[in-house]
Amino acid sequence: MFYQINSAISAFVWGPPMLAVFLGTGLFLSVKSGFYQIFGVKDWFGGTVVSAFKNRNKQKSSDGSISQLGALTSALAACLGTGNIVGVATAICSGGAGAVFWMCISAVLGMITCCCENILGVKYRVRDSFGKWAGGPMYYIERGLGMKGLAGAYAVFLTGASLGMGNMTQANSVAQGLSGFGVKNLWAGIILAGLVAVSISGGLKRISAISEKLIPVLSVAFVAACFIIIGKNIENLIPCIKSVLKEAFTIRAVSGFGMAKAARYGISRGVFSNEAGLGSSAIIHAAADCKNPAEQGKWGILEVFIDTVFMCTVTAAAILTSGVWSPDTSINGVELCSAVFESVFGKAGGYFLNGCICLFAFATLVAWSYYGKSGAEYLFGEKSGKIYNLLYIAAAFAGSMIRLESVWSISDTLNGLMAVPNIFALLLLSKEAVGLLKKKPGCLQSGGVSQR
Repeated sequence: MFYQINSAISAFVWGPPMLAVFLGTGLFLSVKSGFYQIFGVKDWFGGTVVSAFKNRNKQKSSDGSISQLGALTSALAACLGTGNIVGVATAICSGGAGAVFWMCISAVLGMITCCCENILGVKYRVRDSFGKWAGGPMYYIERGLGMKGLAGAYAVFLTGASLGMGNMTQANSVAQGLSGFGVKNLWAGIILAGLVAVSISGGLKRISAISEKLIPVLSVAFVAACFIIIGKNIENLIPCIKSVLKEAFTIRAVSGFGMAKAARYGISRGVFSNEAGLGSSAIIHAAADCKNPAEQGKWGILEVFIDTVFMCTVTAAAILTSGVWSPDTSINGVELCSAVFESVFGKAGGYFLNGCICLFAFATLVAWSYYGKSGAEYLFGEKSGKIYNLLYIAAAFAGSMIRLESVWSISDTLNGLMAVPNIFALLLLSKEAVGLLKKKPGCLQSGGVSQR
């Protein structure tokens, strides 16, 4: 009975109606902002990438906060993961080449959604008793809408999702990846639990430091390998682009793939990958060293662009141009991705892919600990953070050891339920968020200066 109820809820939160809400929210915010993510590209790109390079020696955080670049890499660590590799392969196998187009469309609209989440996260953040920033959907729902009960519901979904989707499923991916190198699950669990304990014991500062070093190097290595695969099969690139566009708008295709399947799986892959609409990344961005909420909103646009528009598209291009995948391909997921990499790099490609999956999953696992801890502390107070960390370490060990079918199902539902209160708040506070985005730089300071 429980699993039937869970399946029904999951079908709702990740079904077509809710996916339409994700897209509709992004479109609504895009219209209100004048499609800032597109027409304001010079402004937000200059305020993020260009600014980071100009001030790379000044990217230091003040007490109680992390640098803006650190917030970006930490948020990317949480959303970049197996979904950007295996998830893209699954989307293509389920929805055809056209899924790639709709994945990018959902990401473009999600860019402004994430931007507004970050703006509200910074505006309504507060200082805890240790002088550290605390923010995210819980705080803008409570302080912006005055709905503490709804904020509490979000925190419950967040904490539950962190232990499942953010932890145990990622730990299982690490264990499976390490098994490819001959490491048994028991030892994988022990090693992983130890690394997690060391990583999260230093709080967000240490998580940010790990992310700043790991994510750029790992991402560049993975993307470089994908470009080599694309380059080796460059003659297939134009036909693949034509196939993507054709299947994205074909109502009924002979191969069984058409617009309906392409849109369904492409949109869900985009939403699931970048988490825009779930509000999770706003929790980390709220801890960034910035005074103007709009500044951090721009980093949210860059985050979604890197995660989905760039990373997922490059992965998809490598899969489609490799010649390994076709509408009749029977392999899927990790098996398909391994075959793609091995088609160019031989067995070394499979090992490389396993290594990437392990490291991406580990980065996600560590970053999500901060999300869950924030939810637990909101619900039970700051002292609960230490207890939560112990539970998180234990969950990482357990996730390496057990089968996770039920954990996947429940945590997937909790992950999707986070969107319900968050999108509700975004729509009600949209005028405020977009208004802050349009204000001239320096006109508004962060509004969260009081303690809880």
